[in-house]
Amino acid sequence: MLAAPRKAYLLLHAEMDLDTQDAQAAIAAMQGSEFVVAMSAYLHKATDYAQVLLPVAPFTETAGTFVNMEGRVQSFQGVVRPLGETRPAWKVLRVLGTLLGVAGFGFDTMEQVRTECLGAIGDIPARLGNAVNGSPTAVAAAAAGGIQRIGEIPVYHVDSIVRRAESLQQTRDARVALAWLPGGLIEKLGLRQGDHVRIRQQGGEAVVPFARDDRLPAGCVRFGAGFPESAALGGLFGEVELERAAVQERATA
Repeated sequence: MLAAPRKAYLLLHAEMDLDTQDAQAAIAAMQGSEFVVAMSAYLHKATDYAQVLLPVAPFTETAGTFVNMEGRVQSFQGVVRPLGETRPAWKVLRVLGTLLGVAGFGFDTMEQVRTECLGAIGDIPARLGNAVNGSPTAVAAAAAGGIQRIGEIPVYHVDSIVRRAESLQQTRDARVALAWLPGGLIEKLGLRQGDHVRIRQQGGEAVVPFARDDRLPAGCVRFGAGFPESAALGGLFGEVELERAAVQERATA
């Protein structure tokens, strides 16, 4: 849906600058569409591209079901009632589907939704896989002479709730937006303690502090997503350009 942009998008709990593998492509697709509806529990940067914002409850305020990495189906109930006039997302989708005259939206309970979804999925474990791609390609490309980004998403930046949890953001696992570099690349760029590094990718850039990690392959930088600083860059894996950022540029970045 991003490689071949659509005329309209319906977003559910998705902050496109923080929740996508390629924030740059995601934002471009939103801005190039004719109509975007954003359903969220929070006010966020969808105001830059969405025509409609609909408040929906986070998962803590509604019943639901998820499938863990073992393929185990686990259901839960909301711990508190939705705030104000907010509604669970499945109820908002039901109303939208009914108003549009779309079949398959006639549900009255979460249990009916769960039964329908799980029946359509079928054999869940058979659909799961742990195949990894991207990083080995990045390492091979870096060996050829370019600088490759190895991306990740820190655990306390994976969704809209944990990103806004003040207590979680004070932990080590929240991590600041750091560019992790092997020693050889630090020396090549002439970086010193206290410096920042400029990362350029697909026409976008970020200026962030750096740290040393000699476990990384030569010619690779580890810089994650889920941060405001990463929103202007491209995919989690791909070729980037690095340079030392001047002191005055750091102050205004």
